Amino acid sequence: MDLSTNYLGFHLPHPLMPGASPLVDDLDNVRRLEDAGAAAIVMHSLFEEQIVAEQFAAFDHIETHAGNSPEALSYFPDTNVFALGPAEYLNRIVQIKRAVSVPVIASLNGISPGGWLGFADQIQQAGADALELNVYSVATDLNDTSEHVEHVLLDMLRSIKERIHVPVAIKLSPFYSALAHLARQLDDANADGLVLFNRFYQPDIDLEQLSIGRKLELSNSGELLLRLRWLAIISGRLRASLAVSGGVHTALDAIKAVMCGAHAVQMVSALLLHGVQHLAKVREEMSAWLEKHEYESLSQMQGSMSLIRCPDPSAYERANYLELLQSWK
Repeated sequence: MDLSTNYLGFHLPHPLMPGASPLVDDLDNVRRLEDAGAAAIVMHSLFEEQIVAEQFAAFDHIETHAGNSPEALSYFPDTNVFALGPAEYLNRIVQIKRAVSVPVIASLNGISPGGWLGFADQIQQAGADALELNVYSVATDLNDTSEHVEHVLLDMLRSIKERIHVPVAIKLSPFYSALAHLARQLDDANADGLVLFNRFYQPDIDLEQLSIGRKLELSNSGELLLRLRWLAIISGRLRASLAVSGGVHTALDAIKAVMCGAHAVQMVSALLLHGVQHLAKVREEMSAWLEKHEYESLSQMQGSMSLIRCPDPSAYERANYLELLQSWK
């Protein structure tokens, strides 16, 4: 069965790959991912705070006579919480490129334009085949407009595209007021791909300790539904490739994503739960499903459930909403 797909300009044997996560922190695990059939390797993120903290420390070391206050450093997370610093991250790219033959996609995670984005050039020089820009930002300022939030994102993309020539994908959250319009703007700004979606981790409250409880919850297949909706809405309307991230645990999940328009399917939680060999199982089950349902290739069904042929997707969504509310017995 032909499961091949095109993502970020790469012709891949199938759409399955690990998403940005600790799965690639160990080189032996990276090799196991390739052995399991991963079509590409997406590295975990290097954070804006890490790069800025290193730049600040270097400047502070040189300009100690300037009387800079050390208080500014307290705004950065403890560097011990990060698996790799900026220099180690570049070295890991080199190591992974030597270890595998599939495309290696590096990841930068940040929220603001600035000099830290220049690190994208060093990532490219280290050998990364593409870059995923993960914009994880919660707009908490009551004076911050949606237009400004989107403008910052577009500025970040343009800044990186001016620096590097490898493909750049933008990993988005679903929490934009006009997501379809933003997708079009990113496409017009030459984003090579969009990844739907970032998972915003929700803090809880510890009532005994009266403190914020931080607990990392893995995804489940139920989270895929939001991704399917937006894949279906924007698929076929953009030049950029589309990837799904979050909620893909089974072959059926992956097939649904592809039917809604995904060119790549990123998996993290399922691989953390079941091991990297689960990727090979999902691939085999996808192939079996396609054969059973008499498809000749993955491309035959890609985007078949999108809304590209719907004259008014907004009205279609509204009609579904009204009908669903009346269906409860």
